[in-house]
Amino acid sequence: MTPFIARKYYDENITTIHGSKSCHDVISREARKKSKQQQEEQIQKNRRNKRILLVDDEYDVIFTIKLVLERNGFKVDSFNDASEALENFMIGLYDLVILDIKMPGMNGFSLYREIKKLDDEVMICFLTAADETYYDALKEYYPDIDENCVIHKPVDNDSLIKRIRSIL
Repeated sequence: MTPFIARKYYDENITTIHGSKSCHDVISREARKKSKQQQEEQIQKNRRNKRILLVDDEYDVIFTIKLVLERNGFKVDSFNDASEALENFMIGLYDLVILDIKMPGMNGFSLYREIKKLDDEVMICFLTAADETYYDALKEYYPDIDENCVIHKPVDNDSLIKRIRSIL
């Protein structure tokens, strides 16, 4: 072990001289290493599992889509009742909300309006079995909805994942 020769304080940095090497060099390396670790942590945060809220009244649709999304790294909360989904909605928690349009009780349009009142920033997509002409009516009532945010049932797994990744 190298003998402890001197210790100096410079602006909260401690420089200790060990033989011919300064701890300032060691601290600089440690600072670079820590900075790199912080950058990697930030990258991981950016890559974190995106959280999706899925609302559809059909259990098999929820089961299938949730399974596909989770296998592709997304975290998914799902509800088969729109009112229950609204009661459990948490502002800022979700990166994307996917809503079925036709549901008993509160339909997807009503749920869309209520969620937007709570969190205007959340991205919302509609899941529908309706044909393309239905999209024109949808655009009339909700002109800010991107065509990419209307997912037509049935949708194959690869197309669904590509679509959601492009949205997020």
